[in-house]
Amino acid sequence: MTVETLATHRVHGGTLRYAKHASARTGTPMKFTVWTPDGEGPFPYLVWLSGLTCTEDNFTVKSGVYEYAAQHGIAIVAPDTSPRGEGVADDPAYDLGQGAGFYVDATQAPWASHFQMYSYVTKDLLEAVDGAFPLDPARRGIFGHSMGGHGALTIALRNPELFKSVSAFSPIVSPLNCPWGDKAMTAYLGSDRAAWRAHDACALIEDGYGQAFDEILVDQGLADSFLETQLKPELLEEAGAEARLKVTVRRQDGYDHSYFFISTFIGDHVAFHAARL
Repeated sequence: MTVETLATHRVHGGTLRYAKHASARTGTPMKFTVWTPDGEGPFPYLVWLSGLTCTEDNFTVKSGVYEYAAQHGIAIVAPDTSPRGEGVADDPAYDLGQGAGFYVDATQAPWASHFQMYSYVTKDLLEAVDGAFPLDPARRGIFGHSMGGHGALTIALRNPELFKSVSAFSPIVSPLNCPWGDKAMTAYLGSDRAAWRAHDACALIEDGYGQAFDEILVDQGLADSFLETQLKPELLEEAGAEARLKVTVRRQDGYDHSYFFISTFIGDHVAFHAARL
């Protein structure tokens, strides 16, 4: 799988690349960034999944992650949040369509032909970066924010052979129980809510997934305007307690849903993953 490097930057003693490749799953070109420490590797690495409206650039520019990645010798991969381009379906709303792939494989028109983000992240992206960069696929973790926190949790729970560690910032923990989930899952997967369970972290834990992970770390800001209506971290805690799975939700007073929040605690998350990779 050919990876084209679009731009290269020196940052925190490592190399940041903006890259593009053709994805068989989405049928489109897909962009991502990858930061690697200096040296031969192969390096353990983290995949970051961003939230609604984001591209591969938001986390790359705003999170401050590379300082901490350098301290631990961990590479970072950050893909775009959806397929894009001419002929790719879209919606005027910010929470559906381009920039809002929800990390599912859509089964409904007009989304099914390109919106295959679950398969993209678990197959095409990993094949591309593992083939092109000095990364160690046996030491790989995943984390994300909001919609991307939902993606990180569900993808890790279903694929413990691919990801050895998982954490999230302000994740959508249960699309079955929030307006964002109702809208996106109905559009992408149809009205049969049983089909949504494979993309709901709480439902997956209830269904027995997650036992491979010694701990799941979540940070949640208490000044987050989406906390009560969309995010509901207590549902994840309840599912974890019922399944005897260690779910640590750290509630941070005064912090909102933004990258200011993420940048404050991103070092803790990198250290959490480093200890497991």
